[in-house]
Amino acid sequence: MKHCNIVSFPAQKTALEFFSGIGLARSGMQDAGVRTIWANDNDATKCALYVAQWGVSDLLCKNVFDVDPSDVPTADIAWASSPCTDLSLAGKRSGLIEGRESNAFFGFTDVIAGMGDRKPQALILENVCGLASSHDGMDFRMVVETFNELGYSVDALELNARRWLPQSRPRMFVIGLLNPLGGGELDSSLRPDKMAWIHSDESLITHVTPLPDFPELQAVGFTKLADRLSDDDPRWWNDDRVNKFVSSLSETQRSRFDHLVNGKKVVARTAYRRTRNGLPVWELRDDDIAGCLRTARGGSSKQAVAFLGGGKARVRWMTGLEYAKLQGADKFNIAGFTESQVHYAFGDAVAVPAVSWLMRAAVLPALNARTEEANLRAAL
Repeated sequence: MKHCNIVSFPAQKTALEFFSGIGLARSGMQDAGVRTIWANDNDATKCALYVAQWGVSDLLCKNVFDVDPSDVPTADIAWASSPCTDLSLAGKRSGLIEGRESNAFFGFTDVIAGMGDRKPQALILENVCGLASSHDGMDFRMVVETFNELGYSVDALELNARRWLPQSRPRMFVIGLLNPLGGGELDSSLRPDKMAWIHSDESLITHVTPLPDFPELQAVGFTKLADRLSDDDPRWWNDDRVNKFVSSLSETQRSRFDHLVNGKKVVARTAYRRTRNGLPVWELRDDDIAGCLRTARGGSSKQAVAFLGGGKARVRWMTGLEYAKLQGADKFNIAGFTESQVHYAFGDAVAVPAVSWLMRAAVLPALNARTEEANLRAAL
């Protein structure tokens, strides 16, 4: 009888979640078959929401600079949604080093370095796209160089949550791999020039991940997603407040508003409060997509939602549940938390389906290829 060695299928991958917030990266990785075994954040509100959803056993709520690498379990992937306040256009853009919060990136990389031979096969840094241009690209270069020093080859992608959800939320994902799959093509829709330059810089170690087809940007969907509140719900603004909202609109905005109000079909549109010529004004989006969710700490206001049509206009603040749904987390447990807590935590999070797609498209193929290669060698 001829004996054959059995080649096993790749085991489930495991992950560490740095700057975990409420755990939306965990949710996205879980959807891609990755199990999170450890998480860390330093914000009490986010930690409370994390525990409410995921339980307390995996979460270490403390400053990343105080994390002992020897206490961090061995895993295949380390995800880091590091603070973006000092890199965002909505913030002061103090940068990666001088920024009081964004320099926590180095706390993360210090932990990875301290893990030595136990370091993960993959690192993923998620941040605002402002990282690419902060300090004329020097902050981005520093991230790539730091990953290189740790032994990782780097690719970088820009993904907008709008490819999966009715929210315009472009984010930057820096992917570090110990054993990358190269040979991909530089697609400007996912690798704009402000990120793609790293692949032509011979001083940097990079790879171009071969990617599958990706969804087109959505043009509709918020009206369908928006919560339907009862007519007597106290969250609706009163007539005086709605009139002030309308009176602040510019001529162009007012024309858009009137057109929608006079339409037969009721639609939902999001609006931001801006300052124009020193005066506060409201501006409606002209599409059926929500603007990027943000936190008040980032220097931007929360969004209002206007239901317009049939000769009527009703306005209110965006609800916490709408925040969750716009991040792809409509089943998240937000019971017992205030609207402001939910707005803050979800406005500072990552969109779940963007994480899932990134895992399946750019991370797991490389990790599984390495596992399969090791299994084949063992079978010989």
